[in-house]
Amino acid sequence: MEGPLTSTPPATTSYSLCPSAATLYLLPSVYTFLFLTALPGNALSLWVFLRRIPTISPIHIYLSHLSASNLLLSLTAPFLAGYYARGSVWAPGDALCQTVLHGVTPVLHINLYISMLILTWVALSRFAALIRNTHAPRPSACATLLPRGFFTRLTRASFANTVCASMWLVSVGGVVPATVYYSVMEAAGAGPAGGCVEVCSSPAVELGGRQTATVAVPVITLFFLFYLLVLLSYVTVLRHLRRSRRNTTVSTSQSLLTKVFRNIVVILVVISVCLLPYHIFKPIFITLAHDEAGLPHSAAPDFCTCHPLSALIEIKNCLLLLATLRSSTDPVMYFLLDGTFRTHALRLLSCKQEPSRFQTTFWSLTGSFNPRSEEQREANVSTVDVDATHGNVS
Repeated sequence: MEGPLTSTPPATTSYSLCPSAATLYLLPSVYTFLFLTALPGNALSLWVFLRRIPTISPIHIYLSHLSASNLLLSLTAPFLAGYYARGSVWAPGDALCQTVLHGVTPVLHINLYISMLILTWVALSRFAALIRNTHAPRPSACATLLPRGFFTRLTRASFANTVCASMWLVSVGGVVPATVYYSVMEAAGAGPAGGCVEVCSSPAVELGGRQTATVAVPVITLFFLFYLLVLLSYVTVLRHLRRSRRNTTVSTSQSLLTKVFRNIVVILVVISVCLLPYHIFKPIFITLAHDEAGLPHSAAPDFCTCHPLSALIEIKNCLLLLATLRSSTDPVMYFLLDGTFRTHALRLLSCKQEPSRFQTTFWSLTGSFNPRSEEQREANVSTVDVDATHGNVS
């Protein structure tokens, strides 16, 4: 059968991948680490969000869905570790190879885009809360341009539930058909030729085909649109916070706004470091893969040589690993930047009695575990801090 990205059969089938130490040892080791950290971390996070925090806010709903997505991804990590360590030995028909192609691949990509969609809505929810509940010498232009009911909907838990259900429906409905076509028609559609032995980890699996590459282009475009939307929301919030700080005389409010500012910076760094590099490199990789037909081919039909894009394939896989590592760091960031999550998680781990709902309302969500009375602080500004500190996911 003709190779998926080439015009002649030998273009893909006369090559094999030549994995380096990065693929054979580094990737399996890091995916094993991801499994050992992301599984308990996200299980604990999901339990705290669903069963321990008494007041359900839109941010809690978004982060609980993100934790569920991360939990599913962590269950695939052992299979990914095995694929990179032994994929060049597995036969395509082996059960583990079929599990990676048909099960792990869709979960991996669903998690990537569920994460980005959730981050977008977390940004919009925090943006709405800050714009509505903090004060500046003049209102934000967005508050006058956007419909008045827009900000109200963003702060409702029912709206957040609807958004999360829609995100899962769109992500699963878009990713699963594409990955099924990839695994059935493209990854398994190119057999060995000449001296090449047919194995699970092959150029056909790593490069995919023209159809899935065509689908990837609009998906990557949407990612950058969402990224720009998140960036615009954060920049607008930062400008609003700076204006608010210049007109805030209460020291506790200034400290609150400083912590919100710090959290926003951390979020932007994590998003840019984890998700952005993979989506910048992916279009370059797709372009080079489509130009593969022009690469020099093996002259002898019984000779199997390294694929010319083997090094780029390893770079792609390393950047994909970087994107998935966010599932391990999310619980750590909840713990470091969210005092409410930290309080309930520590109480759960130490089997202490949970605080009452009344006590919880007086605890700051910026890392201070001091149940001092804060009823004199503006209730709305405290709500802003809840939203901002909970939006610290990657």
